[in-house]
Amino acid sequence: MEKVLDVKNITISIKNDRSETIVVDSVNFHLKKGEVLGIVGESGCGKSITSLSIMGLLQKPQVNVTEGEILFKNKNLLNYNEKQMRDLRGNDIAMIFQEPMTSLNPLFKIGDQLQEAYMVHHRKSRRDAKERAVQMLKLVGLPRAEQLMKEYPHQLSGGMRQRVMIAMAMICDPEVLIADEPTTALDVTIQAQILALMKDLNEKLDTSIIFITHDLGVVAEMCDRILVMYAGRVVEEGDVKTIFTNPQHPYTRGLLQSVPDIRIKKEKLYSISGQVPKPGTVKYGCTFAQRCDAVHDRCRVESPDLYKVDSRHHSRCFLVEEGDANDKLLIKS
Repeated sequence: MEKVLDVKNITISIKNDRSETIVVDSVNFHLKKGEVLGIVGESGCGKSITSLSIMGLLQKPQVNVTEGEILFKNKNLLNYNEKQMRDLRGNDIAMIFQEPMTSLNPLFKIGDQLQEAYMVHHRKSRRDAKERAVQMLKLVGLPRAEQLMKEYPHQLSGGMRQRVMIAMAMICDPEVLIADEPTTALDVTIQAQILALMKDLNEKLDTSIIFITHDLGVVAEMCDRILVMYAGRVVEEGDVKTIFTNPQHPYTRGLLQSVPDIRIKKEKLYSISGQVPKPGTVKYGCTFAQRCDAVHDRCRVESPDLYKVDSRHHSRCFLVEEGDANDKLLIKS
């Protein structure tokens, strides 16, 4: 399958008057046509800021991509001017944000916001835009679509607002959809419906999706491949089955160990000790060394590369290079 999006070696820095801090460090990944890629990790690991860099929504000049390329259909988006990015956003690459109430304008009706998103990118009449908006509301499973067009965001429930956001993101049939933890604020029942809806849209429209989340259950349900990020770097990548059955990085194993298993009764759930280091505080060695159960002297002074486990599986751990990851990566219960 062809690569729709190819992120090559991007580094993102935050500048202030006194210093410059790297928050995303040499991240590489690609997205194929019709594929669902999951990006997982704790809060502060660089997931969301990476997605914002793709959309050209970083708060410049304080936040900038200082190195690398973001290729969409072999064109580097970092060379686009603001007008070119406005033409691209929503039409070719769209994004669903975590909290729909901050993304929808409370002063405008749902119908007006959907129609505007369509008319900005397509030279169509307001009548055509209205028909398209109603069609999308029905496609995302919302009842009484014609009536909802006349309502304001505050009149809708959280799940309905999130469906409106998906409809708005999909109204121009984008090739790439970035979903930044779109189900975090929803209850479990609505969450399952939203996930099923996105999977259905992926299969019907062949839309490529980047799904950003910290929920491994969602990843198992939705994704084809996984990218695990920690402290601004990719620490492991591979297809879903491989990562879940044969994780090679201590952090990935810790995340999987932290997921409760209803088949096993435990008095205390497992958690990874410590906290994610603040950006720029780790000067030497592996960024995960302070929290790792398998740490050894080399980890504290050298930074590991992203080593090849097999053709579709990579891990940023010296144990992979040394060939004994499965023997030494034992998570303590």
